[in-house]
Amino acid sequence: MQVKIVNRSAHPLPTYATPLSAGMDLRANLTEPIILKPLQRCLVSTGLYIALPPGYEAQVRPRSGLALKKGITVLNSPGTVDADYRGEICVILVNLSSEDFVIEDGERIAQMVIARHEQAEWQETDSLDETQRGAGGFGHTGKK
Repeated sequence: MQVKIVNRSAHPLPTYATPLSAGMDLRANLTEPIILKPLQRCLVSTGLYIALPPGYEAQVRPRSGLALKKGITVLNSPGTVDADYRGEICVILVNLSSEDFVIEDGERIAQMVIARHEQAEWQETDSLDETQRGAGGFGHTGKK
């Protein structure tokens, strides 16, 4: 699939790290480092602008290494970039650790997955069909 992209950063375009990767790393595009204090959140620029085809979205997700090693994650995960959005792709990061985290220019801060989606048409009704699960949720299947 071809996706139009404008790169206003000083960094290379996102790429897939391996042939079977689902996500591409997004890099911070900064004029100076950001110090992200414990429990603080910030919006990080990438310098990237995209035009997705109809029926697709870009999902912005955490990088597992940053989450495990540093406690840094994407706050609204996954963040959605709609096909009609033309603004800069930015990432909302939060520091869930007890230590300051410094975000440097060019640092890989998140990953982006391009995914197909459908739009629903509501069909109002007075009742829904019965299932074995019914309204059970939030741990209804037990611990085993």
